[in-house]
Parts: sequence; structure tokens; C-alpha cells
Amino acid sequence: MDTQAILWGLLFGSIGLGFFIYGRKYSKTMPFVCGLGLMVFPYFISNTMLLIATGCALMVTPYFFRG
Repeated sequence: MDTQAILWGLLFGSIGLGFFIYGRKYSKTMPFVCGLGLMVFPYFISNTMLLIATGCALMVTPYFFRG
């Protein structure tokens, strides 16, 4: 992994932690699941552009699918 992928993974993991805490506190399923996804997916994707695209998609998903 290169430095960019590590830093993007750290950023998306931190945002995912916020989604996870929010979803658990207010019993919201979609932010909870997207938060877990944001924290876990950087371990499996090493391409930086794919990492950014997947992270952005997971961040906007709770806005469009409320649950």
C-alpha cells in the first residue's frame, strides 16, 4: 500500500466511526451499516481511485436510503 491509500483509509475509517456511533445511538440501520462498511472496506481495496469512489458512495448512501 502507498501513503495515499493509507491516509484515505484513515479518513474514511474516521468518518465511518462517526456514522457507526450515530447509527447505534439513534437506532438507525443505514448509517450503522455504512459506518461499518466505511471502517472495513479500506483493508480490502488497495487502488486509490477505487478507494475514493467506494468511500464517497458509502458516505452518500444514508442520505438517499433512509432507514
